[in-house]
Amino acid sequence: MTVLVSLALRSSVILMLGLVLVLCLARGSAALRHRVLAATLFAAVVVVPLSFTVPDWTVTLPSPAPEINRSVSRAPVAEVPALGAQPANIQAEATWPVASPWQGVSPIVLLWLAGVISTAGALIAGLWRVSRLADRASPIDDRRWIQVLETLRARYGVSRPIVVSRTDAPDLLATWGVFRPQVLLPRGAAEWPIDRVHIVFSHELAHISRHDWLVQIGAESVRALLWFNPLAWIVCRRLRSESEQACDDEVLGRGVAGRDYAAHLLALARQCRRPRSSWAVVPMAHPSTLERRIAAMLNPHLERQAPSRRTVAAIVTALLLIALPVAALRARQAGPAPLSGTIYDASGAVMPGVAVTLVDANEIPSKATTNASGRFQFPPVVAGKYVLEATIPGFRALRHEFELRDAPDWNRVVTLQVGELKETITVRESRMNAPAQAAPAPSAIRVGGNVRAPRKEVHVPPVYPLSMREAGLTGVVPIEAVIGRDGSVASVRVLSAQVHPDFAIAAVDAVRQWRFTPTLLNGVAVEVVMRVSVTFDLDD
Repeated sequence: MTVLVSLALRSSVILMLGLVLVLCLARGSAALRHRVLAATLFAAVVVVPLSFTVPDWTVTLPSPAPEINRSVSRAPVAEVPALGAQPANIQAEATWPVASPWQGVSPIVLLWLAGVISTAGALIAGLWRVSRLADRASPIDDRRWIQVLETLRARYGVSRPIVVSRTDAPDLLATWGVFRPQVLLPRGAAEWPIDRVHIVFSHELAHISRHDWLVQIGAESVRALLWFNPLAWIVCRRLRSESEQACDDEVLGRGVAGRDYAAHLLALARQCRRPRSSWAVVPMAHPSTLERRIAAMLNPHLERQAPSRRTVAAIVTALLLIALPVAALRARQAGPAPLSGTIYDASGAVMPGVAVTLVDANEIPSKATTNASGRFQFPPVVAGKYVLEATIPGFRALRHEFELRDAPDWNRVVTLQVGELKETITVRESRMNAPAQAAPAPSAIRVGGNVRAPRKEVHVPPVYPLSMREAGLTGVVPIEAVIGRDGSVASVRVLSAQVHPDFAIAAVDAVRQWRFTPTLLNGVAVEVVMRVSVTFDLDD
């Protein structure tokens, strides 16, 4: 949801800038304003992929420091089983239920999808209705009309084939289509005088030469995605209005008198009072814009010159340059807010009773404990750098440094790994040739959570090296070993370089022969790290 809101805000910035620019061009031509609005919609779409590709431009926003209550109520700590005991029954937490495809989807996202489907469905339905009318329409075969059409095609430089058809609808006068555009006339068009035919064809060919239908359909598609944004609706409505006025300017620029054009347009508007499927076509005589268009026709001081290609390229480039920083902008301050999270083990089960400590930049700690659902929560904290520590017997202690920047950072997910086993072995020999004493049995190891610790089944005591006994030397060998899933010792390494090789070889040879029962985490065998300290000592 956060990503959706961020993208909507970025698109809104582009749309607002485009509308402001159109207001600044109030004395310019309608064709220029139409190109600006079309480029604005294009930039509003481009800003979405740019937001995921361009480097971040982070801006730190000020935020008042909240009054933090350091006293945190602790949830009851779950009982931690001892080594060798049966693990706690957390089957409901260790297994993940089969979720529906929509589970976890924000209601805001579902609402947005519903709006997109509704708006896009209306657009598709309009296209389908116009398509049916066009299929049933009969082509015009009047030679005078065809001659007027071909003359205007040459003047506008339109090379695409154009179909002019008369429909059964009494109020439809519009153009649609891209590769083979079609001019749809109302049922009573056969009674039009030839000068009205000339004006209608001039207006519709202006739409075709400017590719207005393709631009308008693209604008309606963007509006379907941004249906919740009133700026998108304003831009689309203004785009349609500027398109009609730009075509009027084209007709007036080809020698048609403004009064004559206004009279014919008024007569057409009376005939087409309720133009159907306005989302799918570009209607000529839309009543909602009639007054403004007639006033523009009769104003001799308006600018009617269409912008050059260089001007259009400059407009598109400028809006894209604006879209780049808008796409890269990131707000750094997202707090203060409660810091919460969930702690899992390596199998995905939640872990209750974990002691969690949050340390801020001033080294002031706050403490909490995970509840039965593995959740913890701290009072509201501001953005910045923190250290999160989590400890529970049987698992490795966690110390994680992180920085709170964006809103999702205030919800943490932590996974604890199975802890290390520690064992101390002392090999003691008499300075005389006395029989060697057996090594003491390892002490019991206590682990917590859902771990069933390994139990040693085969113990091979280290042998005191004869050369070290004769030399009267003693030593301690720290060893780290990995117990595999089958209980065998997978690897052994000496942790200190200050150990005589004879002592190291004797200790490693013994540890390699040890055998354990598998270490179980929620019933699944896992590897575990074991630390062994072997002491070689001599009696006085």
